[in-house]
Amino acid sequence: MSEVLPVVYVARHGETAWSLSGQHTGRTDLPLTPNGEHNARELGERLKGLKFVKVFTSPLQRAARTCELAGFGTTAEADPDLMEWDYGRYGGLRLAEILRQRPEWQPFRDGFPGGESPAQVGERADRVIQRVRAVAGDVLLFSSKDFIRVLAARWLAFSPGAGSYFVLSTASLSALGY
Repeated sequence: MSEVLPVVYVARHGETAWSLSGQHTGRTDLPLTPNGEHNARELGERLKGLKFVKVFTSPLQRAARTCELAGFGTTAEADPDLMEWDYGRYGGLRLAEILRQRPEWQPFRDGFPGGESPAQVGERADRVIQRVRAVAGDVLLFSSKDFIRVLAARWLAFSPGAGSYFVLSTASLSALGY
């Protein structure tokens, strides 16, 4: 007899003006673009037929709106631990702008001045993992790119810095099993 183990589905928010332009968004609370809203509805179509015991979303509007447009707004619980990495003074900047000032800078190694370190984001990811594993059944999370990358690394028991090896598009859906 085979046992079906729970799955954690992780959805990245739809497109925003800054995800389109390559600016580090972090905690800046931007809305979805019209295309991002379309992406979120399409994400909802991909999720149809799946059943979730719990749904959690970042309280940032880009994730919460994606959650709503995907059809889970009435059942989702806002979790501040799912918020994007705090980019501090680098919020709103593009990678090229940062590298002109700090050519050796690597966000998943160095963190963000005035924001969070990789270890701090890893601690939030660990708390999310602990809550998710306490649920008996499939869970759906809505969050942002770099937090999801750290979450995936920590799920696999890697350091937060290993999150740099994961690539996520807007409105993407990933699955983590155990």
